[in-house]
Amino acid sequence: MEITAGEKGARLTHTHDKQYMYVYQSLKLWQEIMENMFMLWFFSEEDLLNPEIPSEYKNTGQGYQRVQAAPRVLRAMHAILAKVQSTMEWVGSSTVHLGDHNVPNALMFIDKYTQVPRILVPIVSALDNIDKLYRQPSTRQYIEKAFGGDQNLKKMILTDFFRFGFDGSGADNFIDAGSCIDGRLTSAWNWCSQLETKTFYPIFLLSGFTSFDGDFQK
Repeated sequence: MEITAGEKGARLTHTHDKQYMYVYQSLKLWQEIMENMFMLWFFSEEDLLNPEIPSEYKNTGQGYQRVQAAPRVLRAMHAILAKVQSTMEWVGSSTVHLGDHNVPNALMFIDKYTQVPRILVPIVSALDNIDKLYRQPSTRQYIEKAFGGDQNLKKMILTDFFRFGFDGSGADNFIDAGSCIDGRLTSAWNWCSQLETKTFYPIFLLSGFTSFDGDFQK
């Protein structure tokens, strides 16, 4: 899973071991955020509706947005991040973007992290369905000839996602992407936008995939 900045769109340089840890800690962080989503929703509403927290309507580079600080959400995110960091050696930046041009307000923050299941579920579904596809003579032959077998296909999908879905890509600079907390999700979304170019894309279609934004079948 080794990646080198400047090659194949990567903006980070990691050895295999470092990239493994980077992906692992990113997934653990997302898991912790999902488990605390109700709390984050609650704090988001408090920050958005707090009359003492002013907002500014301006162009963030992603269109005109309501830019507003979210101190409650930010404190909660730092606590979640600290919990994950306490269990492992951290790789990359610990910057949490919130109330700036990357993540303008708490609503944008919540919207961004509710996309985590939409990214991961179709990938897991495709991997789960490979076993079923491999038991069918017609698709088994396709998997053998195109990918060298079911296990090799699973490794190919996971390796591609773990390399290019966590490579700091998805923006023009390290402030908007890179290895920051927000940038990790940006890179994953960038990988999703390129799924149709992957050799294993037909496997996703055979597994019921329609879109990361729309409905998908298990």
